[in-house]
Amino acid sequence: MVIQSLLDTDLYKFSMMQVVLHQFPGAQVEYRFKCRSRGVDLSPHLEEIRDEVRHLCSLRFRRDELDYLRGLRFLKSDYVDLLRLFQLDESFIDIRHAPDQQGGIDILIRGPWLHTILFEVPVLAIVSEVWFRNAHRDFDTAEGVRRLTHKIGLVRAHPDPEFRISDFGTRRRFSRAWQRRVVETLAREIAPRVAGTSNVYFAREFGMIPLGTMAHEYLQACQAVGPRLRDSQRFAFDKWAEEYRGDLGIALTDVCGMDAFLRDFDLFFCKLFDGVRHDSGDPFEWGEKMLAHYQRMRVDARGKTFVFSDSLTVPLCIELYERFKGRCKPGFGLGTNLTNDLGVDALQVVIKMTRCNGQPVAKISDTPEKTMDYDPSYVKYLREVFQVPEIPADTSD
Repeated sequence: MVIQSLLDTDLYKFSMMQVVLHQFPGAQVEYRFKCRSRGVDLSPHLEEIRDEVRHLCSLRFRRDELDYLRGLRFLKSDYVDLLRLFQLDESFIDIRHAPDQQGGIDILIRGPWLHTILFEVPVLAIVSEVWFRNAHRDFDTAEGVRRLTHKIGLVRAHPDPEFRISDFGTRRRFSRAWQRRVVETLAREIAPRVAGTSNVYFAREFGMIPLGTMAHEYLQACQAVGPRLRDSQRFAFDKWAEEYRGDLGIALTDVCGMDAFLRDFDLFFCKLFDGVRHDSGDPFEWGEKMLAHYQRMRVDARGKTFVFSDSLTVPLCIELYERFKGRCKPGFGLGTNLTNDLGVDALQVVIKMTRCNGQPVAKISDTPEKTMDYDPSYVKYLREVFQVPEIPADTSD
């Protein structure tokens, strides 16, 4: 089976879930699936995906896994005690044929946030692996090995030992076995140049640092659970700081666009948070904007971490490092290009929160191609509240 442990997910799912337990235990949410890859029909594999999800819902945390989580200083004992009893509930997820939808299937996750938050990453990993093991049977990974070896060579050859990369590739990996091989190879070949992995299972297996803080869903949900929409980002950051008291201090910048983020990320948050994460828009422009903002706030950005995590390749990481080294502490989370670069097109699939407590929620990406099928009237209202202009459609041939 694709998922063999509930640790086989990204760390930010556990960090966000703890906040949900302590701050929003009664929140009800809805997530929807979207396939962005054209020409892909997942419907012939519908039953296989359902069987894999059914198996996922049978899993429980083992005692040794709980002991590992208990050893992470930012996870509290009452939360780990909850995980001892935790099991994903199949009644909260509906997977069905959708001939009018790109990809041919629809996945709807609906229920208590606390009991549905751990679905997203493993379900996406299931969809991706089921697709590849059917569309590319008996696939030879030799090309993937060659490409991985080339990436490792580029990282090893960089003269600055402070240049490091991380694995952020669980959701859209080619397979669990391939991600394991990638992470194991990185740990063996260039361990000092690998900051860690977002995958908790592999972090534990290979003695690496598990990486992650918050994802878009957290700030999106705060649009519904906070006091008022305009204050939702500040509310989200306040609640995060209340929970972690200085740990996991990387703020996500693109839920309502970079400019709206900067208006909310005032002197207090600039000093409170260790850094920021980029996930859409031009990374060079983003970095310069962020540096200018810290300068306006009279905060020395050289002590702040800038995590780049959007569509990275190793050459792009090197370019970004050369631009921003000495001006901040650049970090790089490589996703699909690290765990699904074997010579065939990776499957572009996402699961995003669309409602919380019966209200629409949304993300306004700095990359238009990352749009989701959110409630259009709500997105319009969100743009008005956060002063985010519409990006004109490209009408060029």
